[in-house]
Amino acid sequence: MKGTVLVADDDAAIRTVVSQALSRAGYDVRVTSNASTLWRWVTAGEGDVVVSDVVMPDDNLFDLLPRIRKIRPELPVIVMSAQNTFMTAIRASEKGAYEYLPKPFDLVELTGIVGRALSESRRKGDEGQSAIAPKEHEGMPLVGRSAAMQDIYRVLARMMQSDLTVLINGESGTGKELVARALHEYGKRKNGPFVAINMAAIPRDLIESELFGHEKGAFTGAQARSTGRFEQAENGTLFLDEIGDMPMDAQTRLLRVLQQGEYMTVGGRTPIKTNVRIVAATNKDLRALINQGLFREDLYYRLNVVPLRMPPLRERLEDIGDLVQHFLAKVQEEGLEAKRILPEALQLMSRYHWPGNVRELENLIRRLSALYPQEEITPEIVAAELDAGEGGEHPPTGLLNGDVTISQAVEHNMQDYFRSFGDGLPPPGLYQRVLAELEQPLILATLAATRGNQIRAAEVLGLNRNTLRKKIKEHGISVFKGSV
Repeated sequence: MKGTVLVADDDAAIRTVVSQALSRAGYDVRVTSNASTLWRWVTAGEGDVVVSDVVMPDDNLFDLLPRIRKIRPELPVIVMSAQNTFMTAIRASEKGAYEYLPKPFDLVELTGIVGRALSESRRKGDEGQSAIAPKEHEGMPLVGRSAAMQDIYRVLARMMQSDLTVLINGESGTGKELVARALHEYGKRKNGPFVAINMAAIPRDLIESELFGHEKGAFTGAQARSTGRFEQAENGTLFLDEIGDMPMDAQTRLLRVLQQGEYMTVGGRTPIKTNVRIVAATNKDLRALINQGLFREDLYYRLNVVPLRMPPLRERLEDIGDLVQHFLAKVQEEGLEAKRILPEALQLMSRYHWPGNVRELENLIRRLSALYPQEEITPEIVAAELDAGEGGEHPPTGLLNGDVTISQAVEHNMQDYFRSFGDGLPPPGLYQRVLAELEQPLILATLAATRGNQIRAAEVLGLNRNTLRKKIKEHGISVFKGSV
């Protein structure tokens, strides 16, 4: 046997499938439905790794974890939970869990994590702990229980106690700044300042001054010394939004900061040491900009230490219910009347393609709360606000149903995409980018419809199973298997 795994979950089906999967992988498995038995095994020195649910009939794993860490700090504990929120991932990290797995999860992934846990020596002490008090759902910086958001939560939980540079990529309105703020507010720099700067909102000739500050007389109009964002963010986090719009000269100076940890003000002659964590974000394809000579490749690699992709709302439509309730509570706190949304209205929202992403959804909820006196938000109201045709006979623009062909939906979205460039054109390579972006949601939707059955999914798609597996790996798609 490779080692002994202690499995605790009050769901008999989950205990069975997890036990079978780990046993097939060569592990000795012991299962229990309660925390007291798990605690007895741990105190007796049994087990090499723990796989446990959070909520059990007699105790909560988050209450038990500190006690486990105290008597057996080397014992890896893998947390699995159906309470798939951002705070669950954060609390698992705070309490010293080795890994957090949201339900449902991939049994192959679980087996791999158990293997890594057994092969790595657990770090001593409580350095992974923090003094963050758990917040209620309404105060969460990020909302959603979809598989796409679970991946985000897990990466964020790992990054909280790190100073690694993070590059967030995603469309406008997906919540990139919220992620940057979460990294700061739940990390070890939370007592320092969080400073944000949007490269697209500042005149290009002023960006260097905004970032690094300037000395008196450095240029016309510089009548006094001015501090830059790096100085303002000292000992904290600097969020560089829309980094793809940064001019080349400023890119060169930023690269120096990342390489040497120092900068000079505009017009200054003395290097200034800096202690700032960098989090950058963009809605552009930086590799395409590199090919066009508009972005430095060496800067890209310095920024892309930890890449993080924020999914568009159309890839996490199952989160719309949670997001709507979150925004309704938020606008009520701001003084607007309480509203209740009908299930049919939520269903209508789930058929919309949301080109403005979460920001568009939040603005819609604000509009519905402010403009309509009705206590209930009905599908008719939602359809009207999403721009239904005359008399409401046609689906709102961007709504997908059986009456809209795939080619029509693609054509509509591509028209919106080209309009977003105004008088300009998108960067080269559009054909391959569109094909790649169509392929991923197509595979995701088919896997969801077949409940993760790759054989069935391959049949529906008309692909060889090995080809499907290759594409799943290429797109980094999480596949859910078994009953878990």
